[in-house]
Amino acid sequence: MSDVVKPNINEAPTHDAQLAAEQMVSGKEKTPKVDFEADYTAAQQFSVSEIDRTEEGAAAAEAATAPQYEIIEPEEAKTVAQPTGNPDDYAEMAKEVGSSRDEAVTSVSDDLVQKALKKGQAAKK
Repeated sequence: MSDVVKPNINEAPTHDAQLAAEQMVSGKEKTPKVDFEADYTAAQQFSVSEIDRTEEGAAAAEAATAPQYEIIEPEEAKTVAQPTGNPDDYAEMAKEVGSSRDEAVTSVSDDLVQKALKKGQAAKK
Protein backbone atom coordinates (compact mmCIF):
# COMPACT_ATOMS: atom_id res chain seq x y z
CA MET A 1 0.00 0.00 0.00
CA SER A 2 1.63 3.20 -1.17
CA ASP A 3 0.71 6.59 0.14
CA VAL A 4 1.41 9.79 -1.71
CA VAL A 5 2.98 12.61 0.25
CA LYS A 6 0.82 15.73 0.16
CA PRO A 7 3.06 18.68 1.02
CA ASN A 8 1.61 21.60 2.89
CA ILE A 9 3.63 24.77 2.42
CA ASN A 10 2.28 26.31 5.63
CA GLU A 11 3.53 23.42 7.76
CA ALA A 12 7.09 23.37 6.42
CA PRO A 13 9.45 24.00 9.35
CA THR A 14 12.37 25.47 7.35
CA HIS A 15 12.85 27.60 4.27
CA ASP A 16 14.29 24.63 2.36
CA ALA A 17 11.24 22.57 3.25
CA GLN A 18 8.98 25.39 2.04
CA LEU A 19 10.83 25.55 -1.29
CA ALA A 20 10.62 21.77 -1.73
CA ALA A 21 6.90 21.81 -0.88
CA GLU A 22 6.25 24.63 -3.36
CA GLN A 23 8.07 22.72 -6.12
CA MET A 24 6.06 19.56 -5.37
CA VAL A 25 2.76 21.46 -5.35
CA SER A 26 3.59 23.23 -8.62
CA GLY A 27 4.56 19.91 -10.26
CA LYS A 28 8.22 20.80 -10.88
CA GLU A 29 9.31 17.99 -8.59
CA LYS A 30 7.74 14.56 -8.05
CA THR A 31 6.13 13.85 -4.72
CA PRO A 32 7.66 10.81 -3.06
CA LYS A 33 5.60 7.68 -2.62
CA VAL A 34 5.84 5.96 0.73
CA ASP A 35 5.16 2.23 1.16
CA PHE A 36 4.67 1.80 4.88
CA GLU A 37 4.29 -1.98 4.77
CA ALA A 38 7.54 -2.46 2.85
CA ASP A 39 9.36 -0.08 5.20
CA TYR A 40 7.99 -1.94 8.22
CA THR A 41 9.06 -5.30 6.80
CA ALA A 42 12.54 -3.97 6.09
CA ALA A 43 12.81 -2.52 9.58
CA GLN A 44 11.92 -5.88 11.14
CA GLN A 45 14.89 -7.48 9.38
CA PHE A 46 17.24 -4.97 11.03
CA SER A 47 15.68 -5.21 14.50
CA VAL A 48 17.69 -8.32 15.43
CA SER A 49 21.31 -8.78 14.41
CA GLU A 50 22.60 -11.98 12.85
CA ILE A 51 24.70 -12.88 15.89
CA ASP A 52 21.64 -12.63 18.13
CA ARG A 53 19.93 -15.35 16.11
CA THR A 54 22.65 -17.89 17.03
CA GLU A 55 23.34 -19.83 20.24
CA GLU A 56 26.47 -17.76 20.76
CA GLY A 57 24.44 -14.55 20.64
CA ALA A 58 21.88 -15.93 23.07
CA ALA A 59 24.66 -16.85 25.51
CA ALA A 60 26.23 -13.39 25.15
CA ALA A 61 22.86 -11.72 25.79
CA GLU A 62 22.33 -13.89 28.87
CA ALA A 63 25.78 -13.00 30.21
CA ALA A 64 25.25 -9.29 29.55
CA THR A 65 21.92 -9.16 31.36
CA ALA A 66 22.84 -11.47 34.27
CA PRO A 67 22.90 -9.82 37.69
CA GLN A 68 26.37 -8.82 38.86
CA TYR A 69 25.75 -9.56 42.53
CA GLU A 70 24.17 -12.46 44.33
CA ILE A 71 20.53 -11.75 45.01
CA ILE A 72 19.34 -13.12 48.32
CA GLU A 73 15.72 -14.09 48.55
CA PRO A 74 14.10 -12.60 51.64
CA GLU A 75 12.76 -15.05 54.15
CA GLU A 76 9.29 -14.51 55.41
CA ALA A 77 9.22 -14.10 59.16
CA LYS A 78 5.97 -14.92 60.86
CA THR A 79 5.27 -13.47 64.25
CA VAL A 80 2.33 -14.52 66.29
CA ALA A 81 1.06 -12.39 69.13
CA GLN A 82 0.35 -14.55 72.11
CA PRO A 83 -3.04 -13.73 73.56
CA THR A 84 -2.75 -13.09 77.26
CA GLY A 85 -6.34 -12.28 78.04
CA ASN A 86 -5.14 -9.53 80.38
CA PRO A 87 -6.50 -6.04 79.53
CA ASP A 88 -3.69 -4.45 81.58
CA ASP A 89 -1.20 -5.58 78.89
CA TYR A 90 -3.11 -3.58 76.29
CA ALA A 91 -3.33 -0.52 78.53
CA GLU A 92 0.42 -0.63 79.18
CA MET A 93 1.16 -0.90 75.46
CA ALA A 94 -1.15 2.05 74.74
CA LYS A 95 0.70 4.17 77.31
CA GLU A 96 4.04 3.32 75.69
CA VAL A 97 2.76 4.30 72.26
CA GLY A 98 1.14 7.47 73.58
CA SER A 99 4.24 8.62 75.44
CA SER A 100 6.46 8.10 72.38
CA ARG A 101 4.86 11.18 70.84
CA ASP A 102 6.14 13.36 73.67
CA GLU A 103 9.64 11.97 74.06
CA ALA A 104 11.39 14.19 71.49
CA VAL A 105 9.60 17.38 72.54
CA THR A 106 11.36 19.74 74.92
CA SER A 107 9.70 22.40 76.96
CA VAL A 108 9.50 25.82 75.36
CA SER A 109 9.57 28.81 77.66
CA ASP A 110 8.60 32.41 76.95
CA ASP A 111 12.24 33.45 77.23
CA LEU A 112 13.20 30.97 74.52
CA VAL A 113 10.46 32.29 72.22
CA GLN A 114 11.62 35.89 72.82
CA LYS A 115 15.23 34.97 71.98
CA ALA A 116 14.08 33.26 68.77
CA LEU A 117 12.09 36.32 67.77
CA LYS A 118 15.06 38.61 68.37
CA LYS A 119 17.36 36.40 66.32
CA GLY A 120 14.82 36.28 63.52
CA GLN A 121 14.53 40.05 63.16
CA ALA A 122 16.66 41.90 60.64
CA ALA A 123 19.56 43.86 62.05
CA LYS A 124 18.93 47.62 62.25
CA LYS A 125 21.44 49.84 60.45
